[in-house]
Amino acid sequence: MTKAIRIKETGAPDVMEYIDVDLPAPGTGEVLVRHMACGLNFIDVYFRTGLYPQPLPGALGMEGAGVIEAVGANVSHVKVGDRVAYAGRPLGAYAEARVMPADILVKLPESISFETAAAMMLQGLTVQYLFRRTFRLQGGETILFHAAAGGVGLIACQWARALGVTMIGTVGSDEKAALAKANGCVHTINYNKENFVERVKEITGGKGVPVVYDSIGKDTFIGSLDCLSPLGMMVNFGSASGAVPPFGLNELATRGSLFITRPSLFNYTAKRDDLESMAAELFGMVESGKIKIDINQRYALKNVAQAHRDLESRKTTGSSILIP
Repeated sequence: MTKAIRIKETGAPDVMEYIDVDLPAPGTGEVLVRHMACGLNFIDVYFRTGLYPQPLPGALGMEGAGVIEAVGANVSHVKVGDRVAYAGRPLGAYAEARVMPADILVKLPESISFETAAAMMLQGLTVQYLFRRTFRLQGGETILFHAAAGGVGLIACQWARALGVTMIGTVGSDEKAALAKANGCVHTINYNKENFVERVKEITGGKGVPVVYDSIGKDTFIGSLDCLSPLGMMVNFGSASGAVPPFGLNELATRGSLFITRPSLFNYTAKRDDLESMAAELFGMVESGKIKIDINQRYALKNVAQAHRDLESRKTTGSSILIP
């Protein structure tokens, strides 16, 4: 048996239960991982509330780091005793230990701690695909990135700085603005005090930006389109304020033949070679010191309801982790 979080129904944070669950021997293609730390991400909220459906009763959590304690048949790339980390399905990272598919695990360099890995895998791999594949930044661009002081945002600030990209970041307070700037965001916009569309036009001399990275969704969607230059790309990779409502494709045409994409990390990591190359680049950025992972909140796994409340009320900055 092991302790884990389960939900019998979707809803508020209190639907999460800290219970004993069976821990079977790993089957073919599976391993048993003992978690040293688990990641906390907004996508966990989506599954808890039912915005993203799953069969019930269900598990939560998509990111963790730990040590392999047992290996099933037909697993060759990892072994018992290996330090590993992952971000991906199936859900179930909110647990002391779990049996899971081996194919989403990557070996963790000794130079990177379990806590750092649990805080950065999903968020760091997200920035990797956003900046290096969805809209590949070359250096010299000016971009708009919403929620610049969050976990993904602070990694994006640092990665943009390393690439020579001028990042405009939106934040919800002056304190978050200072945090984003300290991590490499060149221009910050407090959306509670300023109109971000007007400020982006002002900063860019009316030209707009070639790409907007938007994880907020409903509240910022149309404004984000208005920040783009002709032929620009809208990258909507999250829905923190709610899902984007239906809109007509002419909205893209009238703003200059815009492009739009709704990417997911798990499509980008579906091929093993892609996962390994993406993780290697992320690990390299962290090991080089170009990216520092700020873990600003730590919660005991049993206190995950409070962690979700803090995350949803935007009280957190940087990365947050759960300690089993």
